[in-house]
Amino acid sequence: MPAQHASKPNIIFYFSDQQRWDTLNAEVMPHLTKLSEQGVTFENSFTCQPVCGPARACLQTGVYATQNGCYWNGVALPEGARTMADYLREAGYETAYVGKWHLASDRYPGVGVHCESTPIPKTRQGGYRDFWRAADVLEFTSHGYDGYVFDADGGRVDFKGYRADCINDFALQYLEEKTSDKPFFLFVSQLEPHHQNDHGRYEGKREYVDAYKNAPIPKDLSILPGDYQKAYPDYLAAIRALDDNVQRLVDKLVEKGLWDNTVLIYTSDHGSHFKTRNMEYKRSCHDSCTHTPLVMVGGPFRGGRRDGRLVSLIDLPPTILELAGVSVPPEYMGRSLVSQYAGTLEARDFVFMQISESQCGRAIRTARYKYAVRAAASGLTQHSAKTYFEDYLYDLEQDPVEAHNLVRSPAYKAQRADLRKLLVAEMVRAGEKAPRILPAVLTRKK
Repeated sequence: MPAQHASKPNIIFYFSDQQRWDTLNAEVMPHLTKLSEQGVTFENSFTCQPVCGPARACLQTGVYATQNGCYWNGVALPEGARTMADYLREAGYETAYVGKWHLASDRYPGVGVHCESTPIPKTRQGGYRDFWRAADVLEFTSHGYDGYVFDADGGRVDFKGYRADCINDFALQYLEEKTSDKPFFLFVSQLEPHHQNDHGRYEGKREYVDAYKNAPIPKDLSILPGDYQKAYPDYLAAIRALDDNVQRLVDKLVEKGLWDNTVLIYTSDHGSHFKTRNMEYKRSCHDSCTHTPLVMVGGPFRGGRRDGRLVSLIDLPPTILELAGVSVPPEYMGRSLVSQYAGTLEARDFVFMQISESQCGRAIRTARYKYAVRAAASGLTQHSAKTYFEDYLYDLEQDPVEAHNLVRSPAYKAQRADLRKLLVAEMVRAGEKAPRILPAVLTRKK
């Protein structure tokens, strides 16, 4: 491989699916934990949409779901939408994508294209032009072991073995086959540790499951009924396999002489609450499914630091563009961490979340409080509303596991008013009309 121009770093975005923040530790992710000693671990990273497709759409477009139109799973990115890959290609980058896409199919009757388990048309590949090994809904074309993806021309590519290993192999293949001296943007979208839909369970790598059979259950889960006792060992075993694959990728970069000029970003679309907060694993504003791991290594992110600032998934698109020397589009909603580290942009005061499918809801998370509202109508029938009711208020300083809902507590009336004002302002900034927010009708226990 020819020597690269050092002025533009390679960028690798390593994306897990449904991974909780607290799994980023030496027992579950020893390689990434060690690697983080070269970079920065962001301890307060949160998704902006705790649903797979909408979170991915926000990440690719830099705007919220109400702005890009992808507020439910099965709503495709508009074909004219400009993604991070489009901007980076224009800046001279190669763009490569492997794994789960989840942004091509329109599953609603009479609408668009259905390619959940068939090839994704090139016009729906989001600007990733130089290497493509992906399936729109990877859990429909594979299981924990064995399956298939498609190349850019629609050719089926079968794989055999543990899925996370095989998806990572495609990333290694791209690095092996790359011959140009262009910098690259490689997006690795793993499905693990997401549960396998048709099996209704998590599927960990077999050789690791026994090691986690007695793993302690996090308190935010154990205080409530759920399926964590049965599911947690497989969940951790899946994440342990991801950790091995991050190291395999780094080893290949070192071998190819690329590591010193590469920025690695590792995060997840959302976490998992193991059926403690609703009847499945996500689609809730609680930290158990919104607090995600985030490690960045390379470029300005060095030194083994642990950073407690609030970070949203929506902050990563402008961060990636700034790393590449690309001007951040004015419509982007996030705050670049590159500019924050350079001291030209302040850290955020709160993270804003839009919640869909399980509910039509909105939430903000400050350093101390979680405040959420929901509409009366189902989240599967509407994605925004004129009227919301207060749903949750947690004082995270006193109650980090979110056990005590204070939404009707007279002692927190002033805090609710302040948080309500912040929430409405951010909803308007995200393209929504200012709603009415009414007091809670009743206090939810979860």
